[in-house]
Amino acid sequence: MLSSNEIRQKFLDFFEKRGHKILPSASLVPENDPSVLFNTAGMQPLVPYLMGQKHPMGTRLANIQKCVRTGDLDDIGDNRHFSFFEMMGNWSLGDYFKEDAIKWSYEFLTNPSEGLGLDPKRLYVTCFEGDENAGKDIESANIWQNVGIPENRIYFLPAEDNWWSPGDNGPCGPCSEMFYDMSGAIGDLSKEEFIEAVRKEDVIEIWNDVFMEYEKKDEKVIGKLAQKNVDTGAGLERITAVMQGKKTAYDTDLFEYLFNEMDTTYGIFSDIKSKRIVADHIRTAVFMINDGIIPSNKDKGYVLRRLIRRAISHARRSATNFSQLFYLVDFITNHYKNFYPEFEKNRRYIHEIFKDEELSFSLTLERGLKEFEKGTDAFMLFTSYGFPYELTEELLKEKGKGKITTQNITGKSRIMSKEDFNAKMAEHQKLSQTASAGMFKGGLANHNEETVKLHTAHHLLLAALQQVLGKSVKQRGSNITEERLRIDFTFDRKMTDEEKQKVEDIVNEKIKAGLSVIRKEMPLTEAEKLGAEMEFGAKYPEIVSVYFIGDDEAFITLDKGEGQGGGIFSIEFCGGPHINNTNELGTFKIQKEEAVSAGVRRIKAILM
Repeated sequence: MLSSNEIRQKFLDFFEKRGHKILPSASLVPENDPSVLFNTAGMQPLVPYLMGQKHPMGTRLANIQKCVRTGDLDDIGDNRHFSFFEMMGNWSLGDYFKEDAIKWSYEFLTNPSEGLGLDPKRLYVTCFEGDENAGKDIESANIWQNVGIPENRIYFLPAEDNWWSPGDNGPCGPCSEMFYDMSGAIGDLSKEEFIEAVRKEDVIEIWNDVFMEYEKKDEKVIGKLAQKNVDTGAGLERITAVMQGKKTAYDTDLFEYLFNEMDTTYGIFSDIKSKRIVADHIRTAVFMINDGIIPSNKDKGYVLRRLIRRAISHARRSATNFSQLFYLVDFITNHYKNFYPEFEKNRRYIHEIFKDEELSFSLTLERGLKEFEKGTDAFMLFTSYGFPYELTEELLKEKGKGKITTQNITGKSRIMSKEDFNAKMAEHQKLSQTASAGMFKGGLANHNEETVKLHTAHHLLLAALQQVLGKSVKQRGSNITEERLRIDFTFDRKMTDEEKQKVEDIVNEKIKAGLSVIRKEMPLTEAEKLGAEMEFGAKYPEIVSVYFIGDDEAFITLDKGEGQGGGIFSIEFCGGPHINNTNELGTFKIQKEEAVSAGVRRIKAILM
């Protein structure tokens, strides 16, 4: 039986042997893409290269990408849903296409020595049936037959099943998916029987080949890309369950060590779904904090806060011996540190952030419990004190107080069902998000002129902060929209007005100086020697993309191999895009400087 670690390594070794360069996982936080909160698929960090930009590592790539999806939290804890997952992926950037992609997918799945050794007689395949955007994918079906899949095991399905795109904008195309009979006893199926078997999870999807040759803009396919790409994805959680003969990844070694510790520390859980939710949410929180996300009431920080508090609430309701959950953090970082070595470096930081949030919520719970004694308005208890509906319901049962209520605008109480609560929450969230409508619509951000300018200003700002406050200042997060930039950075106090003015002056001085903005590809070791600023929690490949901002004379010195000299103002690991010269930026202005959490400050700034 292969362990999850062995599956990861087999995948990477298989594709490295076939000419693929192995990339480290990108951060969970999308780089320069304010349209989505997290990387939700393996291809997201590679979109510029799928659109035609040259990748420093070549045209054949593979990695294990960390992903977070939180749109279906209510489904977490069933057999298939996880808020964090790892996606094994290999890519061709204008190199090989359908034939090699399909051949290697089949070979990795079925080869007993180099691959997973799955039984080919238990495989089923789907292909795109065609529509107004592209024709029926007969080519892929023929290739599948050539490698050994019988024609009656290949099913043509519509775009909702076999067309993949990251959202309303970006590269897209038809896909071909592989499914596996979990029992080994199902045999041949008609199309209708196959669809039903998938619905019942008797047959599960284990692999997806996406053939990206089209471009989508504003929800419509507008034509073909400059190059044909392959984006292959296989969820580690799903594959591990198959390889270990389990119905769900919750029963595999990806969670076994965590459940064992939970059993020891918290006793029996009365509800298995709650137990899974606790494990899933803590694991996700650890990975999010490792990538620089901090609990807050907005954006990514709010998602993190909600996950931690939801885990606490479920543990409180279901564990027979409930105690603080932050004890589990070290078990998770220790479990993953061999594949994600940055966990060893960030272990204490992750532990403290999680612990602070948990203790803070504990104090909030105490205040909320006092308010609960005065009344049982579920909506107020949630919005003011973070009480999930289920916690209010549990407290009522404990104290025999009867039904959950809420107040209408006249102050009269009425009974509130879970459905009423969800409807009111949906209305509340809709209203609260009106100001940022479209920001998290999904899809990939357009790198328009204003966003690109602010991205370059962001680099200048970080360098200026280090010049004024000291080199210990490090970026802990960022968000760039068309209107403003935002940076979170390490600093242990409020900046003075004089410091803020000095930072502003330095940035504007560099803008007026007309410094060149140059991108260079170089070995990671060389970039580290030059002191390039790194993204918090990131792991980089052997060849990296680095942006320099400085005067032309300094670049001549740099190109001669004589070091960076004094003319380089900023050096950062970054994939771009940027403007060519700082004199394109206008005037830089800091709008606000505030605390995010202990030891972390935030600046919002604009260009005028």
